[in-house]
Amino acid sequence: MAFVIHMGLAAEHTGPLPKEADVVIIGGGIIGITAAYYLAKKGLRPVVLEKGRIAGEQSSRNWGWIRQQGRDLAELPIMMEANRLWKDLAAEVGEDLGLTTCGLTYLAKDEADEARYEAWLKGAREIGVDSRMLSGADVGEMFPGMTKTFRGALHTASDMRAEPFIAVPALARAAVRAGAVILEGCAARVLDREGGKVAGVVTEKGRIRAPEVIVAGGAWSSLFLRNEGIKIPQLSVRATVAATNALPDVHQGGANGDGLAFRRRQDGGYTLASAGYHELFIGPDAFRHFSAYIPELIRDPFGRTYRPRAPKGYPDGWGTKRRFGADAPTPFEAMRILDPLPNTAIVEKIRADFEALFPALGKVEIRTSWAGMIDSLPDIVPVVDRAPLEGLSICTGMCGHGFGIGPAFGRIMADLVSGGELGHALNRFRVTRFSDGSKLELGPDI
Repeated sequence: MAFVIHMGLAAEHTGPLPKEADVVIIGGGIIGITAAYYLAKKGLRPVVLEKGRIAGEQSSRNWGWIRQQGRDLAELPIMMEANRLWKDLAAEVGEDLGLTTCGLTYLAKDEADEARYEAWLKGAREIGVDSRMLSGADVGEMFPGMTKTFRGALHTASDMRAEPFIAVPALARAAVRAGAVILEGCAARVLDREGGKVAGVVTEKGRIRAPEVIVAGGAWSSLFLRNEGIKIPQLSVRATVAATNALPDVHQGGANGDGLAFRRRQDGGYTLASAGYHELFIGPDAFRHFSAYIPELIRDPFGRTYRPRAPKGYPDGWGTKRRFGADAPTPFEAMRILDPLPNTAIVEKIRADFEALFPALGKVEIRTSWAGMIDSLPDIVPVVDRAPLEGLSICTGMCGHGFGIGPAFGRIMADLVSGGELGHALNRFRVTRFSDGSKLELGPDI
């Protein structure tokens, strides 16, 4: 069964390519769309270039968690802003985003889990988030009928959920109403440069002039940037997700513990995932960036499963072109939507695990399953920065954390390119951290 957003769907955002814009945004995911929204609200003229369909990749394929807890402490103030922005957006866009304040919970199966959560909470409390530790008895009361016993949990009552493949297209429509232009089926090929700085973008439909360009291309960002002479050690991993048929209510929020993540859906079912199970398809970039990932490999050597060959056409596929120009089709046109097949063994495992965890549900049936490619970086935090090329900015490598924090990074990018107040320190997310000799600081392992 095709994922809900696919190339067979008629494009919602079409029209001629404008000759010019104030800002061109490459990528129609949550960050690109919200950046366009906030730029348009400033009275500027943003244009979003999406090679496939809005939210066709990871922005619609994630768990739907809007999560403060467990964030890198440099991300946490930004994520707290995102929580506020999600509520503002839900009121402003005039469409249902599936936004619900439900609380999210990390279940602690042993003392090691508990210690990691406590260590994170010590720093998070100083920032002001409402996260707290629960006892084993608290967990039993919060999840009645659960067969497993947990030592405790980390719980954040103000965390939320939304429906990704509903929310991001709705936000895109709101951006257009605010004055943005969005073009689906229009791949960016290369940057247009004049005098050593950005002058616009050459697309498959022609050239658009702009003094500012934002690259927010998810798993494709590093491929595009490398062709422009900007190297970041970004890889992508496959994550499998499933949705159940409608089920009785066992928990209105979301939880993650002992390898299983679940959250209530607006349609009455549950979204299920194998927490922490990611598959890396080996390609040229995996070899090229191996040394950058050594610290994370040492910390968690079995934290991912390795597949011997990246599929044809993937950003790190062996046959994917690394060099391309303005006058011929690029890899972005060859694969409009990165649509990996789900791991069927994982789908069955998470179905069986959820059924065993809540036996009162009876037979749990999977309505559909899918997979997405998560853009990752060695220290588990993104790049959010000006590039070493005047007029170019980068927002990528969200490491599976992008949906929830997306509106805040979108707002930040809008201010970054327009001279507004950023409101947050971004040094942690600078692009030069991979090349300036600094020691990488790994994000939290929770």
